[in-house]
Amino acid sequence: MKRIITINRKFGAAGGKIGKKVAERLGFSYIDHELVVNAAIKANLSLEQIADLDEKVPHEFGFAQSLFGVYRTTTEDRFMEAQNKVIQQFGNKGNCVIVGRNADAILKEFDDSLHVFIYGDENWRLEYVKQLYPELSGNKLLEFFHSVDKGRAKYCSYYTKREFGLAENYDLCLCSSSLGIEKCVDIICNIAEDPQFNDKVLLQYN
Repeated sequence: MKRIITINRKFGAAGGKIGKKVAERLGFSYIDHELVVNAAIKANLSLEQIADLDEKVPHEFGFAQSLFGVYRTTTEDRFMEAQNKVIQQFGNKGNCVIVGRNADAILKEFDDSLHVFIYGDENWRLEYVKQLYPELSGNKLLEFFHSVDKGRAKYCSYYTKREFGLAENYDLCLCSSSLGIEKCVDIICNIAEDPQFNDKVLLQYN
């Protein structure tokens, strides 16, 4: 039985919804935005202070990084250190589904873990995002959609030195636009509950 499940995801691939359903079915804790709140508390930062830090690279990314290497402000350092500790605490406790925040990389050495990546067809993902943000349409929706996807990729690369969505970094890759949300939930739960599952073997479902 896998006691830790991490889910990273392309924007609009329904990774959060899938993760929540998996947690409910397995009786696990579902960790998403709660993680950010706990990290802010641990770092003695307000939610306003960390509003622009969640799954984003520092504002100096690119210019400052190229000049000074890996550079972050004190606030960013404190937040990321606290967030990593919170993720490790949840990992030590087990029986949890953690969405995003590079949890797959932070907990890669933890036993009894299953690291999942959810992706999907861009048009399908756009339609899903439209439901989440009905106030956005046309170019504004497209701009927001691509900026979040690009931001997640940069965030992963900057803090983990790994390529976002690269199959070999995960145990399981699922295409939600082809499989559907419920089938993705079924597959994750079945694998998590299978004592014979070898986590050294990558599984990819399209």
